[in-house]
Amino acid sequence: MAIQRATFAGGCFWCMVKPFDRYDGVLSVVSGYTGGEVPNPSYEQVCTNTTGHREAVQVTFDDTIITYEELLNIFWRQIDPTDAGGQFFDRGESYQTAIFTHTNEQEVLAKASKQQLQDSGKFTKSIQTEILPAKPFYAAEEGHQNYYMKNPSHYERYAIGSGRERFKKEHWGDQA
Repeated sequence: MAIQRATFAGGCFWCMVKPFDRYDGVLSVVSGYTGGEVPNPSYEQVCTNTTGHREAVQVTFDDTIITYEELLNIFWRQIDPTDAGGQFFDRGESYQTAIFTHTNEQEVLAKASKQQLQDSGKFTKSIQTEILPAKPFYAAEEGHQNYYMKNPSHYERYAIGSGRERFKKEHWGDQA
């Protein structure tokens, strides 16, 4: 078993846990904050868009069961990669998308997948998702962990009401 980490910022972290959680080889998905300079920020601090952090998920996975490339494909199907200002109705720096790479190999694979998506013609606008070196990752408060399991009704209303589910269905159909 080769345990690795992958870190993805895809807007609201509540909506980024469930898509990864359902795959064999994914050992854990933690909601948190990364990319900023403030150590151990709180949700309230990150929401001010002054810490430099983005809401993100850190996926721990066994790459003998699921590959980093597969995780990248899952990630792209959860977001609007052409939106530089946030995701759906969540706006601002803390909701901007990014792939935070932990190794040189992840960086190469992430850049290649981004280029492949751009070249696919699936989107008419350019892909805005940044690919950045991983920075310290801070787990979010317990109430934010596995939100889709703890608060399923609110989670579903949020995922639908934000426009995320409609966007995914329009662009990816059953692949989302």
